Amino acid sequence: MIHPLAIVDPSAEVGDGVEIGPWTTVGPGVVIGPGCVIASHVVLKGPTVIGKNNKIYQFSSVGEDTPDMKYKGEPTRLVMGDNNIVREGVTIHRGTVQDAGETRIGNDNLFMAYAHVGHDSVVGNHTVFINNASLAGHVHVGDWAILAGYTLVHQFCRVGAHSFAGFGTHITKDVPAYVTVSGQPAEAKTINVEGLRRRGFSSDSITSIRRAYKIIYRQGLTAEEALGKLRELVVDNPEIALLIESLETSTRGIIR
Repeated sequence: MIHPLAIVDPSAEVGDGVEIGPWTTVGPGVVIGPGCVIASHVVLKGPTVIGKNNKIYQFSSVGEDTPDMKYKGEPTRLVMGDNNIVREGVTIHRGTVQDAGETRIGNDNLFMAYAHVGHDSVVGNHTVFINNASLAGHVHVGDWAILAGYTLVHQFCRVGAHSFAGFGTHITKDVPAYVTVSGQPAEAKTINVEGLRRRGFSSDSITSIRRAYKIIYRQGLTAEEALGKLRELVVDNPEIALLIESLETSTRGIIR
């Protein structure tokens, strides 16, 4: 199932049932898990580990060296989980020794055409990167986050779980869990109600998240004051714990 016009390095490990299209290059140090489909004209460079049942479309570059000027050829890695879809022209770079030395992608993510994941970024599970959404280096994206087309995320930012960034958003600070942001620069607008409904959050849970959002954004409180109120609220509303965590781990300050 490897096309004769594909170039696969002898040291690459290719799992059972993998399809590799013509004019695709698989370099040394690449591990491809079972059931993956790699289209034509793809470049896979290592050290890179790709899990099972991933589909990578034409003209994507996965596991390439980062263009970060601090990178001097050290053997850093890219690790990708299972069931990811990487559409046309996507670029995903390996890490640097200045961070963990590893870019990490979870499971069940969709990277639409020309999306970019920069060095040392960490992407969770079930995220969606719509066309041309881009992460600079060292960005963390939580589970179920959605980045609309042309969203740009500054290095070292954190994008919280279940959050949503609107079309063309420029993110330069951290996005808390559940929050919808948009604009250049980004501003918080509301919570991601529609996304939460689609994922089965109850009406009561959505109401408590909305109440927590108002504590952060509508009462004129400092971050510490808001956290104090949220810690009281979480006792009867466990879904707030994820929001509290995203505030406590923020290093750049949150989008207001």
